Formats: sequence, structure tokens, C-alpha cells
Amino acid sequence: HKGLGITATVDGFEDSYYYGRRPTGIFVPTFRNVTEKDPRFLRGYYIGGSAYRGRAGVDAPIGVALKEATTELGPWQVRLGPYGECLPYEDNRVTLNKEKKDPWGRPMVVVDCEFKENEKAMHADMAVTAQELLDAAGYRNIQVSGSLSYPGNANHEMGTARMGRDPKTSVLNEWNQMHEVPNVFITDGSCMTSGSYVNPSITYMALTARACDYAVKELKRMNI
Repeated sequence: HKGLGITATVDGFEDSYYYGRRPTGIFVPTFRNVTEKDPRFLRGYYIGGSAYRGRAGVDAPIGVALKEATTELGPWQVRLGPYGECLPYEDNRVTLNKEKKDPWGRPMVVVDCEFKENEKAMHADMAVTAQELLDAAGYRNIQVSGSLSYPGNANHEMGTARMGRDPKTSVLNEWNQMHEVPNVFITDGSCMTSGSYVNPSITYMALTARACDYAVKELKRMNI
């Protein structure tokens, strides 16, 4: 993923607070490239968020004054966090270094990964859209943080054993079964080439159930 944070101050509700962890939040599903094609970029992003109250942030000396200051609540804040998809690129890859080795004598891993023009265009739209949402709600002091400097600051690890029909360009077939070793199935994020914009855990569970069902049938046929 690639993400950023947008915060704003909410006036009012100063007599309200919350305790513990709440199972609530904001989730705006992707709306770009759903019913109409956006000419600026492919795919889309979602916007998540929540509301909270921090401390007043009043400077105070040590002792009783400091203790009292830390109990004073500040205004309500809303934070939005858009997260977008990075397209699968052939040159975004993991390879083995033929010259450098780890302490156990195995080739070290080389990761080549960068955001390209599609991600840059999407990132700019994410920032603008989130600000528009907060502004339309009447919130103030809107601030944007986060850059698109490098991949990895918000990610689910995927790839390195992608699915595909051609053994020359993929590791697994459509059943998550290795082309070269038919009794081995890989059903985690390794099989994916892109993570969409949402959490992938349930997708992994579905892929695993599907692969297990296929493996059982193949075992009964004595194919593996």
C-alpha cells in the first residue's frame, strides 16, 4: 500500500469522551474507477479513519501543576488515512544476490521496488479528496502528513511466488500449486502480485480452503 494521514479539529462535544478501545471507525470504500474511468490513474484506494481526543498540550512545570495539566483534554480530532494500491510491475521484484551471502552461506535477498507515475497520481488525489471530505464536514485546521518517498511504510508483504499459467513467468498454477513440485501448495501472500487496497487475510483463507479442496481431489485421483 501507500498511505498518508490527514487530521482536522472538530469543534464542540467538549463534554464527551470515550474509554478503552472502541470497535468503531470510518471506512470509505473505493469509488475511483468503479462506475467511471478516471483518466489520471488505474485502480483505487479506500479512506479509513477515526475520532479521538488528545491532551490539551498546555506547558506546565513539574509537580502538581504538570499532573493537573496532563488531565486536561484537548479538542476532538478526526484523522483520515487513505491507502491505495500499487500496480504490479515486472521490475518490482525480489532476487538473490549471486555475490553477497549471509552468515549461513546463503545468497542475500535483493529487493527492487519503487512507486511509479500511477501511484504518484493516485497519492495526490488521495490527499485532495480527504481534505475535501473534512472541509465539507465543517472541520478546521486540516493538516496533511506523509510522503510517497519509498514503499514499505504501509504494506502487506506479497509476491515472490506468483500465480500464473506459464511456468517460465510464474511459480504457482491457478490452484496455488507449484509448477515444478506438484505436491507443494503455497497459499499465503507469496502468490499475489498486488494487494488491492484492503487487508488480505480473508483472501488468504479463501485461497487456502480452495487449494485444500483441490489437493484432496487430486490425492484421491492419485495425481499427487
